[in-house]
Amino acid sequence: MFRDADPPARAGARPMSRTGKSARLPGVLVVDDEVRSQEALRRTLDEEFEVFTASSADEAWRIMERESVQVLLCDQRMPGESGVGFLKRVRAQWPDVVRLIISGYTDSEDIIAGINEAGIYQYLLKPWQPDTLLMAIRNAAELFRLQAENQRLSLELRTSGAVLRKRVEMKYERVKREFGLDGLARASDSPLNPVCELIGQVAPYDLSVLISGESGTGKEMLARAIHYQSRRADRAFVVENCGALPDQLLEAELFGYKRGAFTGAYEDRIGLFQQADGGTLFLDEIGETSPAFQVKLLR
Repeated sequence: MFRDADPPARAGARPMSRTGKSARLPGVLVVDDEVRSQEALRRTLDEEFEVFTASSADEAWRIMERESVQVLLCDQRMPGESGVGFLKRVRAQWPDVVRLIISGYTDSEDIIAGINEAGIYQYLLKPWQPDTLLMAIRNAAELFRLQAENQRLSLELRTSGAVLRKRVEMKYERVKREFGLDGLARASDSPLNPVCELIGQVAPYDLSVLISGESGTGKEMLARAIHYQSRRADRAFVVENCGALPDQLLEAELFGYKRGAFTGAYEDRIGLFQQADGGTLFLDEIGETSPAFQVKLLR
C-alpha cells in the first residue's frame, strides 16, 4: 500500500465532426446550465478532446443521439432534471460512456446515489483545478478505450485463445518495461538515481511505503515503479484520490459496504482494499484527509 503525503467506455475512427476537429479526438460532453462554466471547462479540455456543451439534460440527450461521446461530465444541480437522474438514463441507453459528476455541493447521499444508481466513475467538486480536471477526463477517456479493447479481446478469446494469451503476455511485459524502473527516463548523474536504487531495495518486500513531494513531481510514477518491480506486479494497481472525496464516502470507497447499511446503499460494494488484494493500493493525497479519518484508517 502506498500513501501520498503531499500536503496542501466507442472504439474506432470517427468521421469529421461539425466542429471541424480531427475525428481521432475523444468526444467529451459537458452539461452545465451556466454558460460561463461551460466555457471554462471547454477551454481546459479543448486541446485534447472534442468538446460538446449543453445547458440542459434534454439538449445533452439530443447531442448524445447524434455525436460520438466517450466521456460525459455533468453538473449535479440544474433546472429540471438533476445530474444523477440524467446520468441514470444515459447509463441505460449508452452504458459504455464514462460518466462523471461535477458539483459544488458535498451531500453524501447525492454522491452515494450517483455512484450506485448512475454508475458514476468519479465525483468532482467545485471549485475545480484545471490540472485535476484534465487528469480525471484523461483517465475517463482511457477507461473507455480499455473497455472497448477488453470487449474486442473477449471476442477474440472465443476463437483464438493461444494467440490472445501470447498478446496478453507481451502487453504485460511492455507495461513492466514502461512503468518499472527502466521506464523512468533519467540522466546518468540524475538526483533521481538514489531514489531508484532505493526502489530496487524496497520493491521485493511487502511493506507500506510513504512517498512525499510537491504536486507534479511524479509520486504516482514512483508508486507504479515499485509495484512493477515487486512480486505483486501481476496483480492490480489501484489508485484513489483521497483529497477529492469527503470522509464518509472515502471510507465507503476504501472498505466497501453492504446493501442497506445506510441511506443510498442500494447494493453491496466491494472496497478498494479488497479489489487491490494481492496487488497495490496507492492512496493519493492522503494528507488532505481529516486527522480523524487518518486515525480510523491506521486502526
